[in-house]
Amino acid sequence: MGQKVHPYGFRVGITKPWLSTWVAGKSDYGNLLVEDRKIRDFIKGKMKHAGISRITIERTSDEVRILIHTARPAIVMGRHGTERERLRDGLSRITDKKTVIDVSEVQNPEVESQLVAESIAEQLVRRASFRRAMRRAVTSAVQNGAYGVKIRLGGRLGGADMGRVETTVVGSLPLHTLDADVDYGFAEANTIYGVTGVKVWIYKGKIVKEDGAANGPDA
Repeated sequence: MGQKVHPYGFRVGITKPWLSTWVAGKSDYGNLLVEDRKIRDFIKGKMKHAGISRITIERTSDEVRILIHTARPAIVMGRHGTERERLRDGLSRITDKKTVIDVSEVQNPEVESQLVAESIAEQLVRRASFRRAMRRAVTSAVQNGAYGVKIRLGGRLGGADMGRVETTVVGSLPLHTLDADVDYGFAEANTIYGVTGVKVWIYKGKIVKEDGAANGPDA
């Protein structure tokens, strides 16, 4: 029996918010769930180079509000908001409700696990050394405030005949601590040797409470 749990799903409702916020009956739940997935896939496909870390969706009775967290908001917005309008027009073919798109800038992309995973995947596609890519990502994350980083690659690394797993861990990574802010990201690199999976865990410290508790690995 597997002993794995998704770091984000493990904390949803406790220290992490839902990425989709809406209520539906049994007859509509499945359709809306599939629609959410289509919306996310559409936006990620259209904005491949925008550095999108996550997309949150909030539904009301008559509209769908989408918040895009991106490291490059100018690419998502476009000149005078033209790209955002194109996104809205494309989403109108997926959902029949009014769509509102908001953009939030990611202030520190070096410690956003999804962006780090996608960056490593891009380097692997360009045939960069996987060890160098992992080392560079770990160093950058630690320099930008991460308390711990774990990167795991799986596949035919370096064009080897047999697939294997390489893991790098630096610092602390309390995976079972619910109030630990552990960010998780996953990406796939479609190399000429096959698909290489990239998993990234980044520990950003304890969740800051309203009483002003310290943020850090020993808080």
